[in-house]
Amino acid sequence: MWDNFSLERLLWAEGFLLLAGIDEVGRGALAGPVFSAAVILRPKAQIPGITDSKALTPLQRSLLAKQIKEKARAFALGISDHAEVDRVNVLQATIGSMTRAVQALSLSPDVLLIDALYLPQVALPQIKITKGDYLSASVGAASIVAKVARDEWMVRCSPSYPQYGFHSNKGYGSRQHLEALDRYGPCELHRKTFHGVKETLKKGV
Repeated sequence: MWDNFSLERLLWAEGFLLLAGIDEVGRGALAGPVFSAAVILRPKAQIPGITDSKALTPLQRSLLAKQIKEKARAFALGISDHAEVDRVNVLQATIGSMTRAVQALSLSPDVLLIDALYLPQVALPQIKITKGDYLSASVGAASIVAKVARDEWMVRCSPSYPQYGFHSNKGYGSRQHLEALDRYGPCELHRKTFHGVKETLKKGV
């Protein structure tokens, strides 16, 4: 089994005790915000099962998110809404949400462990990790916290826009969602610059 704490142990041994894992959820969705989380795990915290949030069931994610938030030294969320995604593009909105998550932490990290990105506005040491949510427990923890928070947000919004099925697709392009877009056009939460949405603007509700 892959040891996804190996990088953390190496850095902890070098004296970098406050390692913040950073990850996002929602970049590819057609509707809703991008959520990012920053999580600082305790070196001796025992939270089995942390991995890429996409590899977990909703129940597993929910239980792990609860444990992570209870046992972490610190955690925080950052959000970029659909309007920001349309205004600056999804990559810049993602960087913005990650930056806000770091800035919202109650502790200043020694090092940031980031899934595949660099945060130019954050003056802290940063390690960019491809597939970080799988290779780093800290990044995996952030992916789980962000995923659960965003899913809950989309479920809360679903009753206001029932035709799109946000409670089940969470804003991603499921068949039901695409059919609803074709029939009704986009709602307020849709990203109007995204392929699959912009073609339906004349039908907007």
